[in-house]
Amino acid sequence: MTLDPLLIDVLACPEDKGPLLYFADEDVLFNPRLHRTYAVRDGIPVMLTDEATTVDAAEDARLTAKAGAGGAVTTGSPAGS
Repeated sequence: MTLDPLLIDVLACPEDKGPLLYFADEDVLFNPRLHRTYAVRDGIPVMLTDEATTVDAAEDARLTAKAGAGGAVTTGSPAGS
């Protein structure tokens, strides 16, 4: 289940208030600035800092490369561009 496009337009990191990268195929939102992921469960983003996962350097590099190759949608921008 993917996130509603309107929700993608307004989502931001609860900690630094910046945009996130949404990986629909992995049900995860990623903050590359804080190296943290937020789960998406049944189409609902779990935006609790206590439940966020800090990723290691290898996972950070993987997600960053995947986003660079067009595998993610940026939140907080019209039409998730």
